[in-house]
Amino acid sequence: MKESIRWKLAQYFEKRWWKNYLRNKSIEDYRVWKIDYWTRLLVSGGISLEDNCKVLDAGCGPAGVFMVLEKQHVTAIDPLLNDYENQLTHFKIADFKNVEFIHSPIENFKQENYFDVVFCLNAINHVEDYEAALNNLTESLKPNGLFILTIDAHNHSFFKHLFRAIPGDILHPYQFGLNEYKSHLVKRGVEIEKEVLLKQEFFFNHYMIVGKKNST
Repeated sequence: MKESIRWKLAQYFEKRWWKNYLRNKSIEDYRVWKIDYWTRLLVSGGISLEDNCKVLDAGCGPAGVFMVLEKQHVTAIDPLLNDYENQLTHFKIADFKNVEFIHSPIENFKQENYFDVVFCLNAINHVEDYEAALNNLTESLKPNGLFILTIDAHNHSFFKHLFRAIPGDILHPYQFGLNEYKSHLVKRGVEIEKEVLLKQEFFFNHYMIVGKKNST
């Protein structure tokens, strides 16, 4: 199956997943829960951001980390933002005054050496062109800037290669292990500072990788 077809399928099922997930959830209760989730995630990674720094929330979805970044200048991008705004009652752009929302895939967005912090949380393996997306993210980050990535990393080589061959994980066109993700960042000049195990399961472990872009 061609990657573009897998990506289109992934986008379709991504929208469907959000609709089903949020269907019976109170808007206010979900927002409170999600703000607490992001707050705890930042604490688990030891991440403290300076006021007024420039932050990119890449692949933000309708409930990204932008929700808790009230003192920063935030740019949030996602190729499905218009769909989320129109189809989900839980997401309204007007609710987030300090966030500039841009309807765009990561592969089409780059602001070279602009952001102090780049977040890409549960999104990098959703993209159509992984190499281009990761290039854009790292190139948009300032030297010495912070890169925070969360991913589902394969635990077993057999299933990783199986899921690459067939759409066993329909939402994620790309399938990698933890060391592969880290090597992709290092290759692009991001020094890994820490990795945090967020959740442990059979097929995948969920990790946060925190890195800093080299100054040269």
